[in-house]
Amino acid sequence: MPAFAALLDGYRRFRAGPYVEQRDRFDALAFGGQAPRVMVIACVDSRVDPTRIFDSAPGEMFVMRNVANLVPPYEADGATHGSSAAIEFAVTQLEVDHIVVMGHARCGGIAASLSGKFDGAAEGQGAFIGRWMHHIDPARDQIRAAAALSPDVDAQEALELAAIRLSLANLRTFPFVAERCAAGRLGLQGAHFGISDGVLRVLDHATGHFAPVPFGWT
Repeated sequence: MPAFAALLDGYRRFRAGPYVEQRDRFDALAFGGQAPRVMVIACVDSRVDPTRIFDSAPGEMFVMRNVANLVPPYEADGATHGSSAAIEFAVTQLEVDHIVVMGHARCGGIAASLSGKFDGAAEGQGAFIGRWMHHIDPARDQIRAAAALSPDVDAQEALELAAIRLSLANLRTFPFVAERCAAGRLGLQGAHFGISDGVLRVLDHATGHFAPVPFGWT
């Protein structure tokens, strides 16, 4: 079945099932607007859907997705900044309580950064990817050096976690984010999802380490 036809089949299942089952919620969202309390910054990877991972209902999360779930630093240069615009909208207009940067295992953008595949790429040959991933070049270079000295270093995972930390640091360069964090009105959190084992690890700000979220079977 062609890809778009499969999408339409999925829409028909949604329209006949979940949409009908949650009709009151959709009506409220349509006429009352959205008021999500959390923004999730996630990767565009098709295997990692934050609405599924967090089992959220429509209207509960404001989601931004880009390659490798990166947040660029604040720049007031008059250029167009899509990710920065989404962050500004979530914080200053929707007034979310939390921003979660969620990375994941086996990230293709992180793998490309480690390999240097798009470093210095010409236009039309991965230049957009290369320029986007340059945000983590310093962390990438440090991890490459550490991995060269020790075979025990998992460079892929180390850079995935470093990218989350960097994105959290870059969020704090936005004046409206820093102001709200200082006032206790906005919390920032990092998380990492394992595709193969389904384990979500959350950044402990006190220790700087990512720890698995405990859960129990019911």
